[in-house]
Amino acid sequence: MERDILHCDMNNFFASVECRLNPELKKYPVAVCGSVEERHGIVLAKNELAKAQGVKTAETVASAKSKCRGLVIVPPHFEEYLRYSRLARKIYERYTDLIEPFGMDECWLDISGTRRLFGAPEKVADEIRRTVKEKLGLTISVGVSFNKVFAKLGSDMKKPDAVTVISEANYRDKVWPLPVSELLYVGPATTRKLRMLSVNTIGDLANCEPGIIRSKLGKNGLMLWTFANGWDYSPVMPSEYTPPIKSVGHGTTCVRDLDTNYEVWQVMYELAQDVGHRLRDYGLTAKGVQITVRDKDLGWRQYQHPLHYPTQSPLEIAQAGYALFRQMYRWDKPVRALTVRGINMAGAHDPIQVDMFNDYLARERRRALDDAIDEIRRRWGYTAIRPA
Repeated sequence: MERDILHCDMNNFFASVECRLNPELKKYPVAVCGSVEERHGIVLAKNELAKAQGVKTAETVASAKSKCRGLVIVPPHFEEYLRYSRLARKIYERYTDLIEPFGMDECWLDISGTRRLFGAPEKVADEIRRTVKEKLGLTISVGVSFNKVFAKLGSDMKKPDAVTVISEANYRDKVWPLPVSELLYVGPATTRKLRMLSVNTIGDLANCEPGIIRSKLGKNGLMLWTFANGWDYSPVMPSEYTPPIKSVGHGTTCVRDLDTNYEVWQVMYELAQDVGHRLRDYGLTAKGVQITVRDKDLGWRQYQHPLHYPTQSPLEIAQAGYALFRQMYRWDKPVRALTVRGINMAGAHDPIQVDMFNDYLARERRRALDDAIDEIRRRWGYTAIRPA
């Protein structure tokens, strides 16, 4: 059966909600930013007036202010964003129960088989766009297509307050001339690798020899090649669907730059406490550790390494992450932010192969200690017991 997929993207979502809550803000360029005092001072969202003056998401507040005189900075109000997100989904639910969130402000909708009820998919898309605008005072862009990847691409093509149709008849004309970086899941690193192969547009990727793409980018490259050719058959999952957990992480921006290995260890061990606790809650273990290091100039590097044994232990996760940091980070700049992540999940009760060169009993004693710490925190609060 032919599929009718919509991708609804709420335009400048955080900033639009702030302007809805305080209509006076509509006259000014507005940026929703994290706390400068707590060193989370980057642009989370901006309205159209700020965008017109070059303000970009994820740049620093200082950079945004240098581009845009009179920029109004407002703090985020996440509870309001969640409320408006839920209200938008209530509107989507009038047309289908297959609604897959992609972040707080984006959703895929599968309205296949509803043409007799609601009409053509572009008509439904326009109806949803007008309803959200009238009922919530927010604008959305809607992509209409025969698969999820092209529907998302459509919602990105024309903003704000627009509907774009990408069909099986026109996708080569509309999609293939676009830069390859516009394709879903093609980030900066992948874009650089593709450009080294003279793959600059989505059409270049679609017409490339798949074996070459696989040799350079592995199975993910082959997935991107199928996306470029319009062969995305992934289903839109119902809103209650919970995807399998692929990693568990925790990160922080430090209140001051870290200058020594010991300071990094202290932060890393504190972060690992949360990672270990959540692994235990989920009934999972991590077979690898990944760390992300952001320096004072907001440049970032990411490293990962497998673990000898699957673990939930905060100490083992922290030790592995710290060893990776010591091995890979060159201290050319102080550290501003750290993230520690357990990766390659396994079940907590899956059998593991032990060997004679490791003290399995010591690991069991550590596990019992972690159980006791978790129980104390459950009864008396997280701060009842902390690392020294």
